[in-house]
Amino acid sequence: MTEVAGTTGREGFTGELWRSIESIYREVLDHPFLRGLTDGTLPEECFRHYVLQDALYLREYARALSLAGVRSRDESALVMFDEHAVGAIAVERSLHEGFLKDLGVAREEAEGTAAAPTTLAYTSFLLRTATLGDYPEVLGAVLPCYWIYERVGKTLRERGSPTPRYQRWIDTYGGEEFGTLVEAVLDLTDGACDGLNPAQRARVMEAFVTTSRYEWMFWDAAWKLEGWPVG
Repeated sequence: MTEVAGTTGREGFTGELWRSIESIYREVLDHPFLRGLTDGTLPEECFRHYVLQDALYLREYARALSLAGVRSRDESALVMFDEHAVGAIAVERSLHEGFLKDLGVAREEAEGTAAAPTTLAYTSFLLRTATLGDYPEVLGAVLPCYWIYERVGKTLRERGSPTPRYQRWIDTYGGEEFGTLVEAVLDLTDGACDGLNPAQRARVMEAFVTTSRYEWMFWDAAWKLEGWPVG
């Protein structure tokens, strides 16, 4: 990957947030799962694991987005996050059903798939923060899934993939429509975090860094075909 971490063009607090994960983002771009998407070497079983777990993740992420909307005092934010939650479910149902059909996965198998350790840990952290954290912390927690995927999608789209299935995934997150959606969330986050004291800003940053780490871990779990070690 040739993209340089940190070149987002963002100022304000979200710019500070991105700078706090530059090293994580470099590791994301260099992960063999993502490199395998663009050079076509990613084993099908790894992509299959990813799609099954991502479907489970998106259901819980949609709940976290709904909670983010409820926690906001801004009616427009409530509407936006509710729309995004519906969109996450739509992606889970349509995009993933298409991939799973291509991969020969029956609906019964998909519905019977249990959350892997990383999936459960990531979604549990999201829902805990969305329930117990301050509203700005909630934004910090949900933001990496938007922003990292948008940045990764654009970078991978420049490279392309020889595998149509992987190119379809790349096009989903590398397009302008998704980029516009992410910009709206970034602007909202800057506004909501304006005027926070140092301790509050630190909590938002901690949530942002934590879920950014989980983003790397999620791809790594798919690469390693992660399962429960016992039981």
